[in-house]
Amino acid sequence: MKIACLQFAPEIGKVQENILKADDILRSTRLPAGLDWLVLPELAFSGYNFQSLEEITPFLEPTTSGVTTQWATRTAQHYQCHVTVGYPEVTTTEPKTQYNATVTVSPAGVVLNNYRKTFLYYTDETWSSEGPARFYSGQLGGLGPVTLGICMDINPYKFIAPWNEYEFANTALKENTPLVCVSMAWLAHLTPEELMQEPQQADFATVAYWVERFQPLVDRASESPMYVVLANRCGVEKAVCYAGSTTVLKIEAGGVSLYETLGKAEEKCLIVDLDERPKLQVRSGR
Repeated sequence: MKIACLQFAPEIGKVQENILKADDILRSTRLPAGLDWLVLPELAFSGYNFQSLEEITPFLEPTTSGVTTQWATRTAQHYQCHVTVGYPEVTTTEPKTQYNATVTVSPAGVVLNNYRKTFLYYTDETWSSEGPARFYSGQLGGLGPVTLGICMDINPYKFIAPWNEYEFANTALKENTPLVCVSMAWLAHLTPEELMQEPQQADFATVAYWVERFQPLVDRASESPMYVVLANRCGVEKAVCYAGSTTVLKIEAGGVSLYETLGKAEEKCLIVDLDERPKLQVRSGR
């Protein structure tokens, strides 16, 4: 399976400009023949750091029918691949409810899934409701069984649940989905100046944290591999810095390997082929 993750730095509220930037990056990327899945970050075109419902309201999109879904449909058909992308959703039925969501579209341009973020970060809580379903695990078109999440979903609920409950990872383990995908707008504990020092270098402290949040997959008895796609954004919004460092993991027989990792401030596509050998082992297996 061939997967591309588009990491870029959308500017808050500049939807059309952000779409043009994403299109430019895709056009300048040599995407492989037979690409299966293109994954974009959380709230990819609206930007993330909204402080109230009033502030984000002009950018809310009706469920699977707004500008992001239209872009995903065009892009899926153009590249003949599945596309998953984050957007700020407002329901089309009363009572109007807002969600931090991702939409997934098939290569034929058919909407396959609309996932609503289950665990909300502080910023989300200013405008979004919790998704009514606890994560998503199930068939996702030609991609097969997949567990989907959004950013904070991999953390303990509200940062108050026990660290070792691993709610999201244990859902993927219980449902036995070989593929896990998380769209993100994950923050960095770095200053804007630190982000721009060696921008092509990943924030490995963040990557190590992500790996830790999937410990149940490392510990499981099964020897069959599981793959984890972590598609983050980069850049700075209102002095809030994002960690970039988009990566794809292979977890097998107690070992963890990285196929590839983008830099903390790189705007580009990460492309991996899950049938190939990962580039770096970060934890040895059994």
